[in-house]
Amino acid sequence: MKPYEPLNRGGRGWHIVVVDELVVPTRIGLHAQKHLAPQPVAIDASLQLPGRAGRRERARADRLRGLVHGACPAIWRVKSHTRLLETLAVEIAALSFTQWPAALDALTLLLYKPKIREGTRRVGVELDWHRANFDAWRASAGLHTAVTR
Repeated sequence: MKPYEPLNRGGRGWHIVVVDELVVPTRIGLHAQKHLAPQPVAIDASLQLPGRAGRRERARADRLRGLVHGACPAIWRVKSHTRLLETLAVEIAALSFTQWPAALDALTLLLYKPKIREGTRRVGVELDWHRANFDAWRASAGLHTAVTR
């Protein structure tokens, strides 16, 4: 038995992918000076796979890690500026659920700006969505479909 395999066949096994502090430079903020140069935004992500994770699910987990490391920075390349961390979190979540419809059940994203305020380590937002939350968000307005294309 390999060390990453569950001991009990009835157990859930591995079903969460965790990304800790992926830092990407981006143009974000409300004020005009925030439009001038990129600043670091850190992402913590917890991605939940469906059911028990066997060999196939572990392969999906590797692809999901690739999504966070590859596709999330693609948002920054396409967009010239984002005003709010909340907007960016929703865009990353929408992209994730769209790209991986069968491999992703839920996600939690924490986006923050490190050391943005004196006396703090970070200031940010957390988004916790299940697929039903994404489906409801997508159905709420036709404007949201532009993000997922």
